[in-house]
Order: sequence, then structure tokens, then C-alpha cells
Amino acid sequence: MSLIKRIVSSSAFQETVGTVGAWYLKLVWHTSRAIIEPVEGYDIIQPPAIVTFWHGQHFLAPFLKRKGQANLRTKVLISRHRDGEVNARAAERLGIGTIRGSGAHNREFQRKGGFTAFTQMLDALNEGYNVALTADVPKIARVAGMGVVKLAQFSGRPIYVVAIASSRRIVLKNWDRTAINLPFSRIGVCGAEIRVPENADDATLKAVRRQVEDELNRLTARAYALADGKGSTTP
Repeated sequence: MSLIKRIVSSSAFQETVGTVGAWYLKLVWHTSRAIIEPVEGYDIIQPPAIVTFWHGQHFLAPFLKRKGQANLRTKVLISRHRDGEVNARAAERLGIGTIRGSGAHNREFQRKGGFTAFTQMLDALNEGYNVALTADVPKIARVAGMGVVKLAQFSGRPIYVVAIASSRRIVLKNWDRTAINLPFSRIGVCGAEIRVPENADDATLKAVRRQVEDELNRLTARAYALADGKGSTTP
């Protein structure tokens, strides 16, 4: 292993980057103004809930709760990859618990901790935690997988699809079009509720998966419109 890889893989490096990342996100959030739609969004959430968003659009998600709301304890699903370790440490610095694992294609699901993570998410919901996770099929941007739908079916808890966008941002040219939020922004936050029937058949589950995907795309467009000042506060 090269020296650079050893440094990047070290606990000290990951802790430092995670801590700096958490402080940076606090700076972004506290120097910006959030526009939340619908305005009663905080009042309609029924915890414990499943919160999902597109990969690369999730960095400000830890701040989507009112100060002092003890009933909004949250755990987030983060991969076991080295990059995931940095994200996990940042999340913990922001008061968010973590569940390690990720979805995957074919036989990779077990190796990446998918089954264990799914069980831990169910346990967390049963214990009163909200669970947050990205909706994308691994490495395929803007295509929702079945994971969040299955989690809602097995837990009986509602899904809240959420989109967050900032007026000042850097969009990377990577697979998920990661948006780096910048300080002193106007932030658009949009959400909607989706429920999955406990006795849903395969056709219904596929329809809900498509609904999650369509709603995330719709809300993402709306969040960017609000952030960029191109829309009023009502649709």
C-alpha cells in the first residue's frame, strides 16, 4: 500500500476530515436561509419515519429538524467504503447515529453488509429512530432501488422523500452529480410522504418504487427552483 493510501486510510485522517466536514456543513446551514415546502412540513412528519433523498444531494440532511425535537432521533445508512467512514464520522459529529452497509447488485449485497444493515434499520425504526438513506440504485444516479420501498413495507412506516438544494453550489462531474453546498445560500427544502401497503404485491411495490423516483425528481427540480429564486413559495 502506498504512503498516500495509508494516510487516507488511517483513523486519524478520517477523524480529521470528518470533523472538518461537520463544521463546514454547520457553517453552510447557519449562514444560509432555508425555504421549506410545504411550510407545515415539520408538523406532518410522523416519526419514526424513513427519510430518503438522492445520493449527492444529502449533505445538509442532518439539519432538517427543529432544535429540541427529541422525537426526531435519526440513524443514517452509510456504506462500509473508506469514503463512507469519513461520512460516518461527520454524521456522528452532527448528532446522527450510523448504520453501516449498502445495497449492491447480485451477490455483492451480502458482502457489502446489505442484509445486516436492513435488519438494523428495521430494529432502529422499532426503537423509535428515524432512518435516513439514499434512494439510488448503487452507482446509478436518479434511479430509485427497491430498498427504501421494502423497508417501508416491512416496517409499516411512512417514507418521506426529500430534496435539498442551495443557491450557491459546486456540482461535480461524477456519477451522482454531487452538489457541494456553499455558505451564504438560499436553501430550498421540499418533501412529500409516500406509504407502502403492508400486503403490497410485486406490481404495487414496483409502482411505489417508480413513485419514489418520480417524486424525488419532481421535488429536486422544485428545490432548485426555490433555491435559485425561480419559483414562489407555493407550487
